[in-house]
Amino acid sequence: MLREELLEVLEKNGRVSVDDLSVMLGVSKEEIIHEMDQMEKENVIAGYHTLINWDKTNQERVTAMIEVKVVPQRDEGFDAIASRIYGFDEVSSVFLMSGPFDLMVIVEGKTMQQVSLFVRERLAVLDNVTSTATYFILKRYKDYGILMDSPKKDERMTIWL
Repeated sequence: MLREELLEVLEKNGRVSVDDLSVMLGVSKEEIIHEMDQMEKENVIAGYHTLINWDKTNQERVTAMIEVKVVPQRDEGFDAIASRIYGFDEVSSVFLMSGPFDLMVIVEGKTMQQVSLFVRERLAVLDNVTSTATYFILKRYKDYGILMDSPKKDERMTIWL
């Protein structure tokens, strides 16, 4: 029970202090530290990340979602080709999918041209890759449960007739 409650809190805010977690969950700081250490060793907690709204910065960044169809390899299935793909620095995520394609690959680059070049010259030419379809993310409204832009308030005055 503690593990699930701890994971729910940390998933929403990885910066919650051990002291605050202890109070929120009603257990000692030592129990929190022990449980977090265990989950890190078991790779249940696989990392800690900060969600950045790059649109609010001066840094150019483009993200693309790429559907990839592949031929699975004997005795290795999709794992071998997925391993080759996630080894590229440009690749931030790789998922095995159900449906009309096999892998969803998330790629980040500075420009659309840079991402297109990666797909054309490095991803699509891999052995066992039979096709790709690239979709560029134009705007993020909500990412990992977080609203990226607060809704704009209607500044107009309400008039009743």
